[in-house]
Amino acid sequence: MSASTYRGQLERKRKQRIDAEKKAGEYRGKESKKRAESAAARAAASKSKSSSTIQSKLREAERKESEAAAAGKEASRWQSRAAGYAKEEMALADKLARAEASESNAAERRRKLDQQRADRQAAAQRAVLERRLSATESAVSQVIRELPAPKPEKLRVLMLGASSEGDLRVGREQKRIRAAVESALHRDLVELDVRPAATTADLLDGITKFRPHVVHFSGHSNEDLIVFEDETDTPHEGVIVSARAFAAAINATDDPPLLVLLNSCRSAGQLDALVADIVPFAIGMADEIEDGDAISYAAQFYAAVANGQSINSAHLSGQAALQLAGLDGADLPTLAWAEGVDPSATLLVRPAE
Repeated sequence: MSASTYRGQLERKRKQRIDAEKKAGEYRGKESKKRAESAAARAAASKSKSSSTIQSKLREAERKESEAAAAGKEASRWQSRAAGYAKEEMALADKLARAEASESNAAERRRKLDQQRADRQAAAQRAVLERRLSATESAVSQVIRELPAPKPEKLRVLMLGASSEGDLRVGREQKRIRAAVESALHRDLVELDVRPAATTADLLDGITKFRPHVVHFSGHSNEDLIVFEDETDTPHEGVIVSARAFAAAINATDDPPLLVLLNSCRSAGQLDALVADIVPFAIGMADEIEDGDAISYAAQFYAAVANGQSINSAHLSGQAALQLAGLDGADLPTLAWAEGVDPSATLLVRPAE
């Protein structure tokens, strides 16, 4: 979670501790008062010569003693709560310190990634300019890579979600994407194969049987690996798959996908290898991304695709959705493409003319 989230949790936990300590103090004060009243009643009974007064004062003393014991019990209960809150407060403070350090490092990595992306875009622009300058009317070879012409069929999206420990809202993301597609202009031209507890078998089966144009993964990852689930009904650590093995699975078909979208942390490090040899287009996250940010980006991306927008416009639309919502992760989704293809000219959904 982000440092701001931990900071808010820490503040709430500190308030709970202070309130519990205050309650404990109030009950300790009440306990002392009742014990003093009990002692006073017993003293009055010892001085009285009236048997009825003595009995009345002794009963009053017992009642005050009982009230003091109840107050002491409540004071102990609130002191125990305060101690628990203090322990949780210390743990949150430690998590906050680690999160702040991680975000500082992430900011530096993001700066480097931004520079790499700017360099890559500048190189791509130079390549385009060079191709235009070298092109002539009598050219007999085509320099720009041509993608297969769209077939008269639906856009097939294989949606793989994996959260073996149950810490990600994979089901929520898939629900939002389905709702976004179903509300789009060309919803009848998109077919979803949703696999919410995806295993490596689901990956291979989906690639070979469903023959997707888009492979969408949501879950845990980093620059070198992706985590799938195992065939078990209880929370578990998951199955770690190397980025190389994942790319090999994507390529194990006669009709490779056009796009791979890795909606998972630090997956942008896998994009260059994917677009170099496997798919024309790939999208990943430049750093750790909040669950809600990832869900919002994906929902808007597929809504734009199903509305007939290009891959680049859909990507920009997803980023804009995060910015309009005031979320912090708008610069994390990263689009990469192979040499010679243009994401601004590539539509995944094209209605029949």
